[in-house]
Amino acid sequence: MNFIAHLRKMRVENGTPIKYWLSTKTGEILLNDFIGRYITLDYLGQINCWVCNRLTKKSFGNGFCYPCFANAPENSECIIKPELCLGHEGKGRDPEWEKQNHVVPHTVYLALTSGVKVGITRKGNEFTRWIDQGAWKTIKFADVPDRYTSGLVEVELKNYISDKTNWQKMLKDERNNEIDLLEAKDDLINYLPESLQNFICDDDDVYELFYPIENYPTKVKSLNFDKTPNIGGKLIGIRAQYLIFDTGEVINLRKFTGYNISLTVHDMIKRAEQKTLF
Repeated sequence: MNFIAHLRKMRVENGTPIKYWLSTKTGEILLNDFIGRYITLDYLGQINCWVCNRLTKKSFGNGFCYPCFANAPENSECIIKPELCLGHEGKGRDPEWEKQNHVVPHTVYLALTSGVKVGITRKGNEFTRWIDQGAWKTIKFADVPDRYTSGLVEVELKNYISDKTNWQKMLKDERNNEIDLLEAKDDLINYLPESLQNFICDDDDVYELFYPIENYPTKVKSLNFDKTPNIGGKLIGIRAQYLIFDTGEVINLRKFTGYNISLTVHDMIKRAEQKTLF
């Protein structure tokens, strides 16, 4: 089987296990069906901006052409630093886009990925965000009216916990099972200023996520289409936006948004025959 794709972030659906779909020129395909199969991913040498579809020789900021990287609201400074968001003031690169995407309710959450971290997302997008980050356990921390306010809460919490994920530990499933997220939430509430205390979420449910993985590698190596245009192996799982191969090699498909690739799914073969494919 062969598919041509203009790479986008994989669409996800929470379940046991989580489902992953890849958009191709002939429609979406469920990648879970290919776990345990040998696949190849071949970069076709073309990148199209994911915002405007312009052909670009280089990808800027994970999928933008340079003009969109510099001007599109999808890459404004507050994407990385929400506390700098100006949407609630009617400002920003595109005030109407800000109104639709940032001046809407947001959730601040705690998640276990490699360790406990704080993150934010639009209300209603929680499971997608948690899955994209590879979290295995999460709890909601605060409900806020907009992105700017979520950034204020996150900035306070970053003084005590990380807002980053160690992707190597996450992909090797190195867990700290001693962390109690409800206890962490209760402790961190005490560090918020009074002006933010009223946003604390009453939902104390702890959510657990289950990824479609046969077994986790003990070592991982991230691959790059720019350096390795032909990637392949036995697909043993998917977590966050990473495909995981039995060699311990992984590729973050989201990082290569805009790249045009060919995906081939091979018949089951013995490892001794694998060299003829790659």
